[in-house]
Amino acid sequence: MLAEAEHVVVLTGAGISTESGIPDFRSTGGLWGKFDPMEVASMSTFLHEPERFWGFHRPRIDMLAGADPNAAHKAVAQLQRRGVVKQLITQNIDRLHARAGSEDAIEVHGSLDSGCCIRCGHEVDIDELVAMADAADDGVPRCPPCGFQMKSGVILFGESLPAEAIDRAFEAAEEADAMLVVGSSLQVAPVSRLPGTVLRRGGMLAILTEGPTPYDDEAHVRLNGKAGKQLTEALAELEALL
Repeated sequence: MLAEAEHVVVLTGAGISTESGIPDFRSTGGLWGKFDPMEVASMSTFLHEPERFWGFHRPRIDMLAGADPNAAHKAVAQLQRRGVVKQLITQNIDRLHARAGSEDAIEVHGSLDSGCCIRCGHEVDIDELVAMADAADDGVPRCPPCGFQMKSGVILFGESLPAEAIDRAFEAAEEADAMLVVGSSLQVAPVSRLPGTVLRRGGMLAILTEGPTPYDDEAHVRLNGKAGKQLTEALAELEALL
């Protein structure tokens, strides 16, 4: 499929990063099995209980910063470099695609590369945001100009998704004649509608994820194994064909 397609788009979710030691959200033993996202990762908690919010968020930043790109991230980057993959869309905030060498990823749920004040718009990079949190007696980084609590670039529950990124994602799906989904359960709208966009245009769909998705019966290729191993194998086979 990858060899025959002219415009491949890759969509990745939390499952591509589990081999880097980052727990996903919905599988057994996943992150939200221990925490209620509406309690600790919501805009409401950020606004009204910033100490509680940052008590959860600050250790998570360390966890993500300590992870390294795995074979799946590296295979996607290699497919981009070879011109096979034209666009990468990710639901992940961990920046592992960028660290693996991927460029211009559409990050539909934001990322941990910066911090901002939602009151006055002041921005800092992630290192400064972390330093501000660590220096605060209550662990909450506050905006130097206005004093309001700051948040990272991650989109929280109850917060609108970045319109520009969503628009770009759907534009990419409209152009695709094949979509490869890796590590996403395809349960979170509006990103969950992207594969349907490709299928309605007559494009091909491949899904590589360990759990079920709503598109399993429509996928032209459906794999359930480890993303790192299977993408590495696919890359090797593709190189033999091209």
